[in-house]
Amino acid sequence: MTRRDLVVACVSAALTLSAVSLMSARADVLPSTLFEWSTLTPQANQTGEVRRVVQKPTATLQELEIHITTLRPGEESHPPHQHVNEEILIVKEGQVEALVNGELKRGGPGSLIFQASNQLHNIKNVGSTPATYHVINWKVR
Repeated sequence: MTRRDLVVACVSAALTLSAVSLMSARADVLPSTLFEWSTLTPQANQTGEVRRVVQKPTATLQELEIHITTLRPGEESHPPHQHVNEEILIVKEGQVEALVNGELKRGGPGSLIFQASNQLHNIKNVGSTPATYHVINWKVR
């Protein structure tokens, strides 16, 4: 075996291992998916319950995290807080009050709430029935 043959073999092996590594990393990326409501198991918590949908990287995002929260009447998700990642909340049922741009805003079924990066936010159930909302949160690469 010549030095040239050894170099070609090493380069070929390195390229093959790189391709396999990339394909393995791609396998962990969230593909197109349908999440069926009936399969999402609610987990009780101090304020109501949560259904964890997904928390995975996608082809364009470092992480996509989706969960569905149900708050009992009078409960809030958490004290006002902020984080770098942005999120959208979609109210499924009930009446909520959300801290948005330093103001409390009310919304009901079908309302959308966008929480920008590093803005204080939270949400509270201000109705007399449970309030359920979907949270879509993402981190960019």
